[in-house]
Amino acid sequence: MALARSGRRRPAGVDYWPGFVDALSTLLLVVTFLMSLFMVAQYFVSQESSGKDSALVKLRAQINSLTSLLALETGRKKAAEDELAALAATLSASEAEKSRLAGLLSAEGDKGSSADARIAALSTELKDEKLLSAQAQAQVELLNQQIAALRRQMAALSEALDASEKRDKDSAARIADLGQRLNVALARRVQELSQYRSTFFGELRKVLGARDDIQIVGDRFVFQAEVFFDSGSAELNPDGLAQLDKLAEALRQLEGKIPAELNWVLRIDGHTDVRPIASAVFPSNWELSSARAISVVKYLMSRGVAANRLVAAGFGEHQPLAAGAGDDDLRKNRRIELKLTER
Repeated sequence: MALARSGRRRPAGVDYWPGFVDALSTLLLVVTFLMSLFMVAQYFVSQESSGKDSALVKLRAQINSLTSLLALETGRKKAAEDELAALAATLSASEAEKSRLAGLLSAEGDKGSSADARIAALSTELKDEKLLSAQAQAQVELLNQQIAALRRQMAALSEALDASEKRDKDSAARIADLGQRLNVALARRVQELSQYRSTFFGELRKVLGARDDIQIVGDRFVFQAEVFFDSGSAELNPDGLAQLDKLAEALRQLEGKIPAELNWVLRIDGHTDVRPIASAVFPSNWELSSARAISVVKYLMSRGVAANRLVAAGFGEHQPLAAGAGDDDLRKNRRIELKLTER
């Protein structure tokens, strides 16, 4: 009909309404058809979901049932195990009692049969004891002989010890006598050396004259350092050389008077005061005091005094004669000492 209408000659004004109605009708039919399909699919989906929920409920019910059965079986197993342990304990106790009763029966049966064997064993033991007794007596006799021999040896050792103690006492007495003789001899030599020292110091006093800077202190002849040396120097000054010439002469005379068996030396000791010295030549008072003592020894040797009769020693400031710090005390501590002594 639309074609027929389209084949007609239309007037100048075009009418679109019929075509629009046809298109709208077709669209409505399509929508209706799709809605029908959706409703059918929704129906089947609902049916399928309902079936799945029912199956899930059934499965959960079966799981709960199986869980209950498992708990029941676990309880039955525990009870069976406890019963089995009790039966095992009872069986062990029965076996122990059975063993005890069997042992008692065996002992009662053996008592009669073992009496004869016991008597025979006791007889054998008695014979063994008699044999052992004889052996023991022989051993006792041997031990008595050994003890007697040891006593004889001890007596011999005691006699030897007494003789050794007697010899020791005699030796101690001889040693004491020798020591006393040695002390007497040493005292005599010391006395002799003291006599020669007094003679030597007397001669020195004569040749040196009465001077305030030369003194005798105990067993030492003391020169003030200024007699021989200038301040801070170890080189002998002219006055010191003159004094040492007199000292060398007195020493040469003394050498001829002292017996050869007296092993004597003249010790030259150098001393300083407490004021420190620090120079390129003498880093400390030790070096200065030692150098001064060596200078005196060398000069005496050059004047004919035997080198084996001279000893040089330096003491620095460590053996003062005066403890003060005044000029007089410092002057007293700066000194050269001569001491005639044994080597």
